[in-house]
Amino acid sequence: MSERSESDPDDEWQDRGLSAVKEFAGTLRGLHRNNPWPNLPVLPQALVYLMTELWDLGFTQTQIRQGFEDALAELPQYTAGEEVRP
Repeated sequence: MSERSESDPDDEWQDRGLSAVKEFAGTLRGLHRNNPWPNLPVLPQALVYLMTELWDLGFTQTQIRQGFEDALAELPQYTAGEEVRP
């Protein structure tokens, strides 16, 4: 009996989200590397704009704040104390 390849909608949903985040992060990294205005860092501006876009699209202030706080709480564990990826 051959194994059928079935796509899982939950996996597809997660893959779409991860792909969007990876693309966004890569774009920001490129902008950071080629920033003609070093006194205007890209990341803070992007995160402020992201928050306003999320709010404009119906996320609550509480959801946005919680998302950023949860992400910041995970950062030390993910980075294992390193400031930048070696």
